[in-house]
Amino acid sequence: MADPSSYRPKPGQIPDSPGVYKFRDEHRRVIYVGKAKSLRQRLANYFQDLSGLHPRTRTMVTTAASVEWTVVSTEVEALQLEYSWIKEFDPRFNVKYRDDKSYPYLAVTLNEEFPRVQVMRGAKKKGVRYFGPYGHAWAIRETVDLMLRVFPVRTCSAGVFKNAARTGRPCLLGYIGKCSAPCVGRVTPEEHRELADDFCDFMAGRTGTYIRRLEKDMMAAAEEMEYERAARLRDDVEALKRAMEKSAVVLADATDADLIAVAEDELEAAVQIFHVRGGRVRGQRGWVTDKVENVDTSGLVEHALQQLYGEESGDAVPKEVLVPALPEDPEAVSQWLADRRGSQVSLRIPQRGDKKDLMVTVQRNAQQALGLHKTKRASDLTTRSRALEEVAEALGLDTAPLRIECFDISHLQGEDVVASMVVFEDGLARKGEYRRFQIKSFEGQDDVRSMHEVISRRFRRYLHEKERTGEWEESPAPTGPVPAGPVPAAPDAADPAATAESREDDGRPKRFAYPPQLLVVDGGQPQVAAAKRALDELGIDDIAVCGLAKRLEEVWLPDDDDPVVLPRSSEGLYLLQRIRDEAHRFAITYQRAKRAKRIRSSPLDSVAGLGDTRKQALIKHFGSVKKLRQATIEEICEVPGIGRRTAESVAVALAAAAPAAPAVNTATGEIMEEDDGGSTT
Repeated sequence: MADPSSYRPKPGQIPDSPGVYKFRDEHRRVIYVGKAKSLRQRLANYFQDLSGLHPRTRTMVTTAASVEWTVVSTEVEALQLEYSWIKEFDPRFNVKYRDDKSYPYLAVTLNEEFPRVQVMRGAKKKGVRYFGPYGHAWAIRETVDLMLRVFPVRTCSAGVFKNAARTGRPCLLGYIGKCSAPCVGRVTPEEHRELADDFCDFMAGRTGTYIRRLEKDMMAAAEEMEYERAARLRDDVEALKRAMEKSAVVLADATDADLIAVAEDELEAAVQIFHVRGGRVRGQRGWVTDKVENVDTSGLVEHALQQLYGEESGDAVPKEVLVPALPEDPEAVSQWLADRRGSQVSLRIPQRGDKKDLMVTVQRNAQQALGLHKTKRASDLTTRSRALEEVAEALGLDTAPLRIECFDISHLQGEDVVASMVVFEDGLARKGEYRRFQIKSFEGQDDVRSMHEVISRRFRRYLHEKERTGEWEESPAPTGPVPAGPVPAAPDAADPAATAESREDDGRPKRFAYPPQLLVVDGGQPQVAAAKRALDELGIDDIAVCGLAKRLEEVWLPDDDDPVVLPRSSEGLYLLQRIRDEAHRFAITYQRAKRAKRIRSSPLDSVAGLGDTRKQALIKHFGSVKKLRQATIEEICEVPGIGRRTAESVAVALAAAAPAAPAVNTATGEIMEEDDGGSTT
């Protein structure tokens, strides 16, 4: 546990200006990001007597090893920079909202020549117009089905669209009038885009104008005695009204607003958002978070606004944002929202009337969401905690291993040897820190030597980063952002196989700098001994090592003749199995990709009439191109589907591809070797 006074900046070093600050731990990992109107006043609060700090703040400052800051011109810039750094560094002591479900959106792909209406989930894409989120995908499909009568926009996939264009026949929706069939040229791209724009306008809440226009056209058609057209327009109006009825009117003045409510306790908080457009609830979503920092309702609201609008712009930011408590600096937040919208945004607490009543409903939803989340998570947290405790007890560890790294070796008969490193933190996969390695091939299938090599390479990088961290700690505490500049090469810098360099351009350490509490290898006693030997050679003695053998699911420890046998129902064994299986999956995926790439660029590509299936059959039969090159024509003919003529072509192609390839006697099928004088025998 660090003493905050050891890295406290000297008096007068901290400027009395707006800015954003970062606390880093001993491994240079950013653990907290904050902003302040006055950096001097805010940072001074962290370096008071520890007994006067909130428990969460005390934990953060004793975990940190340094603090640095960046001065900005205005509080709005500080808000923007804080959001960017939280997204970039993912600090462990900052509030991080997690969606409690994956919400579907109604999306219109305006970035395509013929825009498509569809249901979308996940990250938003540029050039796509989104509406929602909705509670259920079926609700979107019901709405779209009603509106396609009036706005016959394309809804088919790219494959269906291309097939219809190729055959000249539209799909069923084109025949029944629910698609304008741009695939066969019934409408021009301009006309179809106009339909898509009208669809978006209607979904955005501009419904009254469009319905009045349709009713006017209906009356005009009736006066001109075009009764069929008038009836069709009448049905269109009814369809749009039914679509509007699916979202009840909650605000009579056709307001565009987002309502945010927060329910919290000492440990967690839940946020609920209602999206109201045109006076109707168009979407709802919710987040939950651990209160890992000392934050009140105002702070939770500010973080929610950053999460909600940080990557949005334009119509995604409404005219009004109603909240239960104003952020610490409401003027700066309002200006930030206005900049993103392009016009003024009202950020306020509703005091009376329909908006106050609707806020009560949103608050009730937040409280229910928090209760449901706590019920679900209690079981999940209990299981993970029990698993980590069982692992610690079985392996004789002093504390539960919060960070576990697992290594696996994968190859095909000694060729394309690769290794994987997967990381689990708090019993959950940390996929952003997975790593892959290429391993040099040894004579035979030597998994033990491969394991020794990859463990050595991984922890040489760790020692280098630890040494670099020591250099940072010996220097005075920085008073600004970490300076960019060239980074000296690591002792293992010649290693071409790791997928990441040791440092970013700004000097920040990458994931190899963080040591695990437990190292797991896929294998038995030999692999465990190799991993332990690699750590001993590097002088590392504070990392526990174990192996999980597939055959009997036994846990092996270094220098133990007998394995540790965990009960089959053990949560600890199940956790180790999940980690081992994930490492195996990650390794074999990489190995297969390398093998496929090698086959695609093999000398066999030049053999006429030899397709991928027979190429793979040859490689699988002989194990490698090298062994295939050494085979006789008769041996090649033994592969199913390979005739003598094809075998001769394969032998000639392999001989031509090798720099010193042996000659092939096509008459006898013998491979002739070359002597020192260059003649063949």
